Amino acid sequence: MYITKRKLFVPLAAATLIGGGLTAAGLASTASASVPDTIPLTFTNNSGRGDQVYVYDIGTNLATGEQGWADADGAFHAWPAGGNPPTEAPDASITGPADGQSLTLKLPKFSGRVYFSYGQKLVFKLTTGGLVQPAVQNPDDPNHDILFNWTEYTLNDSGLWINSTQVDMFSAPYAVGVKAADGSTKTTGHLKPGGYNGFFDGLKARPGGWAGLVETAPDGSVLRALAPGHGIESGALPASVMDDYINRVWDKYGSSTLTVTPFGDQPDTKYFGRVSGDVMNFTDSSGAVVTSFQKPDSDSVFGCYKLLDAPNDLVRGPISRTLCAGYNRTTLLTNSEQPDADASGFYQDADTNQYAREIHEQMADGSAYAFAFDDVGNHESLVHDGDPQEASITLDPFD
Repeated sequence: MYITKRKLFVPLAAATLIGGGLTAAGLASTASASVPDTIPLTFTNNSGRGDQVYVYDIGTNLATGEQGWADADGAFHAWPAGGNPPTEAPDASITGPADGQSLTLKLPKFSGRVYFSYGQKLVFKLTTGGLVQPAVQNPDDPNHDILFNWTEYTLNDSGLWINSTQVDMFSAPYAVGVKAADGSTKTTGHLKPGGYNGFFDGLKARPGGWAGLVETAPDGSVLRALAPGHGIESGALPASVMDDYINRVWDKYGSSTLTVTPFGDQPDTKYFGRVSGDVMNFTDSSGAVVTSFQKPDSDSVFGCYKLLDAPNDLVRGPISRTLCAGYNRTTLLTNSEQPDADASGFYQDADTNQYAREIHEQMADGSAYAFAFDDVGNHESLVHDGDPQEASITLDPFD
């Protein structure tokens, strides 16, 4: 077991601000004057399975910065000190509802995750640096053969952000929702009828090694598909899988210009990319170089990190997340004005992120978090309300 390369517990408010192109003023305008310390979470099991479900609410206490877990009443418990080697964490599990039943919990003001597992409790451990998350790309992780998934959420004074995420893996299906003060609800994450099997069948049919992302339990049942970055890390997907597309992008912008307009509410803020040798330089409207990128590899593209690192600033980060979206959706050759807003043109190249393509194709509303900056252009599976009355997580059928 080891800590995954993806940063955990990033407040989703901040992710929306950067990825979705919102302004801080726009975000604040949706905030309620008095978001309560906890809100109800209705956890519904419509999975059709007979396994016992276990639920965990794990994250960072936004009032204190401490990491810990919440019990069913929303009370916070800080993790004790860990060790080296890692020590067992306290049992933070909540017994979930049976198939066809619901359970109401309380969500505290956290930035974290709600995990759920089928049949077995998850194994969490503590190091001197804090909690160790399950890392299913590691075959030696004690959670590797457990069927589980998680949602990410932030509840703070500005409201609730909750998403269904596939950034690390596609596994047990579920949807999330939020109920507003006027009684209306917003939901996302439901698959189309047959979408669960459709995803796995579609991924297995894609040439180029994509079937290697699918992991099964010792009894042969499907557990998950790894995200492609984790697939490269574990050797399940060729590290060169996106090289041809990346090379073609590099060739194109050696003789033409890539224009990036990273903020939806700032159409005059533009950056201009041109390749020179091994570097793509971006200039502003005055012609000054503002940042440069080395030619990325497939892992950098899938993870939106390393050679496509995206710091939380106002220049390199917004340019990088736009590039990352363009590479994963393979729109950089068909549209030199990025980000591309037309989803009908996404994933059309033969060398594309087939994992993300299959997920979006099977989502009932087309929205997903299939890679880190899938929120560019607001294609992410996220719901938000500034005055949330209730949250929901619904476990869906495996069909």
